[in-house]
Amino acid sequence: MAVDNGVRHIGQNLKFIGIDTPGGMQQYWNVPAYTLHRLPEGLPLTLGAMVEPLAVACHDVRLGEVQAGENVVIIGGGPIGMLIALVAKQKEAKVLISEVNPTRLQLAESLGLSTVNPKETDLVAHVDAFTGGAMADVVFEVSGVQAGVAAMTQLSRVRGRIVMVAIHAEPKAIDLFRFFWRELKLIGARVYEPEDFDEAIALAASGSLPLDALITQISPLADAQAVFETIDNNPAGMKYLLQCDL
Repeated sequence: MAVDNGVRHIGQNLKFIGIDTPGGMQQYWNVPAYTLHRLPEGLPLTLGAMVEPLAVACHDVRLGEVQAGENVVIIGGGPIGMLIALVAKQKEAKVLISEVNPTRLQLAESLGLSTVNPKETDLVAHVDAFTGGAMADVVFEVSGVQAGVAAMTQLSRVRGRIVMVAIHAEPKAIDLFRFFWRELKLIGARVYEPEDFDEAIALAASGSLPLDALITQISPLADAQAVFETIDNNPAGMKYLLQCDL
């Protein structure tokens, strides 16, 4: 079972992608058959490589119980935040991304997403205006910083849902009074489940999401070290793919 563009395939014509498998950086490995999901014929492997992060977004949106017409705020417009926004919008929610990086803001706007820069605009006031005073039904914390944690409780409506997507390695200060007073629900989200992979594959194959726009760079495997250095030095980048047959 060989690695090709981050997607594992068997034989000439059957393409599969696996979940809960060991990391990359090795040419072959064995995985239980139940972790494999078949990619549809005709799906480019570049988009197949986007299925795993898209499955994360599908999982987060599912746990947040996002419904059509709801107000959704995503704090953090990195790759996962952007994918969450696209999946929520695909479910006909009203979506707003809060992000401080100008390049990422520009990308989000080019994809038809509403944005706000909390460094330049009062975030709470903006969300109040964006939602017509209702505030957010669902807030996704994807920034991983204290400012995002502080903002999430301020943006939620009464009995709103907050989905914790970002990894916070250190304890953060949280406004527990707001949780009590507004009866907020905090939902932890970790990776994905098989049904999320199925949804992600269906979305990728449908062409309904602009996944190509999130691919910043495709490079040969031999340039892996340079790509990692580029990622470290380019906070505005999205997804970088290593193509193993180049």
